[in-house]
Amino acid sequence: MPNVQLPPKENNLFKRILKCYEQKQYKNGLKFCKMILSNPKFAEHGETLAMKGLTLNCLGKKEEAYEFVRKGLRNDVKSHVCWHVYGLLQRSDKKYDEAIKCYRNALKLDKDNLQILRDLSLLQIQMRDLEGYRETRYQLLQLRPTQRASWIGYAIAYHLLKDYDMALKLLEEFRQTQQVPPNKIDYEYSELILYQNQVMREADLFQESLEHIETYEKQICDKLLVEEIKGEKFRELMDKFLRVNFSKGCPPLFTTLKSLYYNTEKISVIQELVTNYEASLKTCDFFSSYENGETEPPTTLLWVQYFLAQHFDKLGQYSLALDYINAAIASTPTLIELFYMKAKIYKHIGNLREAAKWMDEAQSLDTADRFINSKCAKYMLRANMIKEAEEMCSKFTREGTSAMENLNEMQCMWFQTECISAYQRLGRYGDALKKCHEVERHFFEITDDQFDFHTYCMRKMTLRAYIDLLRLEDILRRHAFYFKAARSAIEIYLKLYDNPLTNESKQQEINSENLSAKELKKMLSKQRRAQKKAKLEEEKKHVERERQQKNQKKKRDEEEEETSGLKEELIPEKLERIENPLEEAVKFLIPLKNLVADNIDTHLLAFEIYFRKGKFLLMLQSVKRAFAINRNNPWLHECLIKFSKSVSNHSNLPDVVSKVLSQEMQKIFVNKDLESFNEDFLKHNATSLQHLLSGAKMMYFLDKSRQEKAIAIATRLDETIKDKNVKTLIKVSEALLDGSFGNCNSQYEEYRMACHNLLPFTSAFLPAASEVGGHSAALNHRANCDVLASEI
Repeated sequence: MPNVQLPPKENNLFKRILKCYEQKQYKNGLKFCKMILSNPKFAEHGETLAMKGLTLNCLGKKEEAYEFVRKGLRNDVKSHVCWHVYGLLQRSDKKYDEAIKCYRNALKLDKDNLQILRDLSLLQIQMRDLEGYRETRYQLLQLRPTQRASWIGYAIAYHLLKDYDMALKLLEEFRQTQQVPPNKIDYEYSELILYQNQVMREADLFQESLEHIETYEKQICDKLLVEEIKGEKFRELMDKFLRVNFSKGCPPLFTTLKSLYYNTEKISVIQELVTNYEASLKTCDFFSSYENGETEPPTTLLWVQYFLAQHFDKLGQYSLALDYINAAIASTPTLIELFYMKAKIYKHIGNLREAAKWMDEAQSLDTADRFINSKCAKYMLRANMIKEAEEMCSKFTREGTSAMENLNEMQCMWFQTECISAYQRLGRYGDALKKCHEVERHFFEITDDQFDFHTYCMRKMTLRAYIDLLRLEDILRRHAFYFKAARSAIEIYLKLYDNPLTNESKQQEINSENLSAKELKKMLSKQRRAQKKAKLEEEKKHVERERQQKNQKKKRDEEEEETSGLKEELIPEKLERIENPLEEAVKFLIPLKNLVADNIDTHLLAFEIYFRKGKFLLMLQSVKRAFAINRNNPWLHECLIKFSKSVSNHSNLPDVVSKVLSQEMQKIFVNKDLESFNEDFLKHNATSLQHLLSGAKMMYFLDKSRQEKAIAIATRLDETIKDKNVKTLIKVSEALLDGSFGNCNSQYEEYRMACHNLLPFTSAFLPAASEVGGHSAALNHRANCDVLASEI
């Protein structure tokens, strides 16, 4: 149907529809649409139908919306408004490529439409179509050369394309149009100058950058950044610096100096100074026995002991650290920082329950402190005390909803990633996977939220922050929170693939066959009690879910512009009984392969997935990429041997695949057999316990008759071993329990006693209580190993 021109009355109504849409008065907009469409002459008016569809979409009626917009477009296919509206509809559904096509069609019909050009530019920057973005911004500059956003957007396009000369030329030309007096400080003008300077530094124009910052220094608000750019640094003699801070009582003093601890000479100087202070303050209340004048207050000794506890904890001398912190607590038992430090020392020792206990003690001294509350919850999660951690967080979450739900709404990912690890250690894989998927949803939402800033940042001149945002969004899933969640999800899916969860009722039937009548009666009674308890808990959860759904519905009713529907509910029982765990693992792996390719764990996780899928070329790709990063990695060594063994066991591979595998493996193994390759690995890493453990595991894997020798290699504790830390020792004890060396209970007990003598405070090596079974012990070891991996 050709374009129908509306008469003045209906045209005014149509303008009111547009105004209602802009002001989010959607119900009024629909009334005006009805007034036009109820007239038989304009019942098929394409643009009105399209606007009705767009308005319905804003009210959450998606199917009707598409129906009206498509009908409007069919009735008036040469209307730029209809194409623009269809693009907006596609954009709301996150179909950005389709939306761009619609905008381009609209521009063919009205090439100078500012709003369509702006909307197109937003999608192009969202999709990182930088060439297209540059062209669109150029059109906007030609149409509106006096608008600031036109110049800034065009300059940003060149900056992102790394055409620094053109970006600087545009920024300078625009800067010269700004009428800002030399002595006046204007925030937006200051941001423009600093953004110019950032582009200069990225273009390696360091001398020009320095001259530029000196020229406009008086007009820049951020004086600290000016000093950083100019390279001015504050220095002071260590002795004077320490004395001043100890005297006035500066708790973060150690944090300030921690960056110096890479240098052993500086560590020695600091240790000598502070231990001398402590000895002198104990005897004469001076920093040095040769001093006269005013004595130091008693708190000075307290802060010196607190510093020494942190110092020796950093150096791994935990007994000394505990001595100093206990002395400080004895003198001042009401200082939060002291209990916080004691908890931290116990965490590093590997006694996580004790660490959580002392952190709870610190929290009890100031229950209104959110930071210490969060730390206490984190320590509880590290000790697998999930319920206690949730209760601790509930002191600061919204009333009327569970802490877990509220923390998810607030995207509190430190809590969620710690929950993932705790659930994983406890074998509650469904709950762990639920948290993994929640974290994934947060990252999707963050990516989508950048839409709000494409226009805002150019209007407010926060240009440096805007560029940083765009670059951050490009690598968002490199963030540690995503990597931790993705890694846990992959590990769990691999475990579920290797050991699928059995149906509980079937398992009970199998177990009941081997029981006597008395034992069977006892088991059935226990099951009934468990079922009754589970039913009560389920009813309680059901009531809670209904209440939350009512709250959500009320919130949606109040906010009519809300367009997003309810997300699919994450049910732990379904997640842990997924039909294709390896395919789910791949979904988490892909962002890691794209963005965290420089981390060797990414490729080793990929290998573990492809190894189970039997994808030999992808296995080869994974080990080659890992080999390029660190050919001496212990986990990689295990993967290489398993890979080679698997290839040799599959003689029916296609000739082309076999040829490629043979050529590439020859480069890695250099014509050595697997036993010789493993022996060389052990020989070249004779002082590293992590490498010896991997080599020993592969020795047993290749030849089960060499169990004793393999265990002897893995359990070495002589003076030549360099990495005898809590983390590595627990890994060895875990390997002795998980079957990596077969059945070796007696050797495990000998090793545990040796480690207990070496690390008497570590809970993993304490004698197990008589009622604790091997599985529980293994679980505790695994918990400690996972937690300490990132701490020591």
